[in-house]
Amino acid sequence: MSDSVDLRAIEHFLYDEANLLDNPDLDRWIELYSEDGSYWMPVIPNQPDPLNHVSIFYDDRVMMEVRRRNFVHPRAASKDHSVRASHIIGNVRCSGRNQQGDLVVTSNFQCVLYYRREQRLYAGTYLHHLIATDNSFKIRHKKVQLINCDAPHKSLTIYL
Repeated sequence: MSDSVDLRAIEHFLYDEANLLDNPDLDRWIELYSEDGSYWMPVIPNQPDPLNHVSIFYDDRVMMEVRRRNFVHPRAASKDHSVRASHIIGNVRCSGRNQQGDLVVTSNFQCVLYYRREQRLYAGTYLHHLIATDNSFKIRHKKVQLINCDAPHKSLTIYL
């Protein structure tokens, strides 16, 4: 890891992202992503890629925008019940840079989600590819590896 990488700044960025998902404030959350940003949740452990295999979802920025608009629309089914979430992030580590020059950051997470009078627990690891900006970061890629990704899941109402 480069000495110029401020791990504390990365942690704060990840905490800010989690806070936007907890609230949920998808309008501000999507601004964290670069224009070529992607969000991937594999369906099997150690899935090699999202393009040649089925995934729980693999969204580019356009698809994230569609989901965001559907979530915030006044007549959206998601508005019938409030979505409450609490993310805990830990073990944040930067392993250097990838070929594009992005910071490669891994972390562990737990998320408790309450929706439709039901509480659900999600846990796993995050992989973020971050682009350093003047005063923060942008997410070029985020991978959410659930520890039980190959188990049956109910519909995910909001991003983890």
